[in-house]
Amino acid sequence: SRIKLVSVAGIDFAGRIHDVNDITTYVTNWKNIYETDPKLGNPIVVSNGRDLQKKRRAARGELDEDRLLKDLIQMARLRLYACDKEKVQIVVETGIGLGVFAGKNIGIDGIVRALSAKAIRKVLEQEGPNYEHIRGVVFALPIFDKDIKNDQRNDVYQAFVDEFDKKKYNGCIPVLIADQDMHRLAIAIAYEGFTVSELNPADSHGVFGEYWQNRGPAVEEKLALTTLGLLVQHHLINPCVLDPKHYRFVQPKT
Repeated sequence: SRIKLVSVAGIDFAGRIHDVNDITTYVTNWKNIYETDPKLGNPIVVSNGRDLQKKRRAARGELDEDRLLKDLIQMARLRLYACDKEKVQIVVETGIGLGVFAGKNIGIDGIVRALSAKAIRKVLEQEGPNYEHIRGVVFALPIFDKDIKNDQRNDVYQAFVDEFDKKKYNGCIPVLIADQDMHRLAIAIAYEGFTVSELNPADSHGVFGEYWQNRGPAVEEKLALTTLGLLVQHHLINPCVLDPKHYRFVQPKT
């Protein structure tokens, strides 16, 4: 009863049939990226019935960043408000939709990750003093070796570290950015006597992500919760979770 499961609204840019509304809403030049139906004007779905068909020389995606940031802020505000009303003391977040679903295939994933981090930073700074129960927020953001090129990290973890460190987070709620498994953290925090929230694993991306550690949807929960899911990611042993440098505590404003 100490662990609250929270459903998270998200935005997907993976270019699949269920992403159409998100793409046409936030990607301003989507008609220069995807083939369109000449009669309906909608993006064409390829023969596999899932993916949108890109043009041969598709343009790089351009985002309506102001609109996206505004909506991400609304989502984060609602999520944290619900947690506070449920008397959650420690909120455990993860990078929902910030991997393959952030639009890497059209070149917008870095911006999407940065805006997501900015959105929740702003909410914590603005709303933090109003929370009655929330005492801290933990971002569980696993690091993968494949996201490191030329000693530069380009992943969700780094996006949040950059946002909270470089932008000088000055909220009153303490924040921990950790290369860790969300569910493992939630259990450990609950054992310490706190009421804690985590993303509902039934939302498919809650523990490790739909295709990170399994062969399809709805399988990852059992694998992650009953195996060495913390250490085995993308079928590789990930030493990053044991490195103290990958745990960043952001001091609250005093």
